Amino acid sequence: MTHATLYALPVGSSSTPGLRGITREAVRTRIAEVAIDLFAEQGFDAVTVEQIAAEVGISARSFHRYFPAKEDAVIGDLAPWGEFVRDAFAARPADEPVWDSLRSTFEALLAQPSRDEQRSKRTMRVLTSTASLRARNLEKHLLWARLLTPLAQERLTGDLAALRAQTLVQAALVCFDIALTTWAEPDETTDAVELLRQSFATLAPRNAGIGPTKAPYIP
Repeated sequence: MTHATLYALPVGSSSTPGLRGITREAVRTRIAEVAIDLFAEQGFDAVTVEQIAAEVGISARSFHRYFPAKEDAVIGDLAPWGEFVRDAFAARPADEPVWDSLRSTFEALLAQPSRDEQRSKRTMRVLTSTASLRARNLEKHLLWARLLTPLAQERLTGDLAALRAQTLVQAALVCFDIALTTWAEPDETTDAVELLRQSFATLAPRNAGIGPTKAPYIP
């Protein structure tokens, strides 16, 4: 992928950005790369915005033109990727079980081109290293869940459809995060997609005949 993490990439608002947009994203990417290297080496809490800015060769004020806070240099812009997973889910067959559609949606996200796998792994380790970053990661859960849950609910019938949809979406997000956290371990060699599939399989319906109108049995 093209940014620091596997699910927080700098996606422009247009598929054909102008030169200014390309330049801005190049600067954002450079700042993020420097920041993550410093966080990985010294610890997130020990690194200041001033230190990051000095390393990049800009002022702290300029840093804040690109990122409101240093957490944002790790997390990136969550909204475009929330829209990506929403649209990927909506494109799945309407008669496909919700759980299978969610898995395929996150597989599609992981299939986006990656520029530097080792850097992405390093970013994931930074992301889980401190409370403030974990809190921002929770914002991802909330945002993506708000986008996915109504679509999942539309596929479900019967009692407590809203509750079941929320459960499925939140469980899928947890499976996604666990797969990426495992993948980011220094000695892990298994592909991220395979880890995602294994994570989803742990909570897969035991009855293969369960379809989109019934909730899966989750042990």
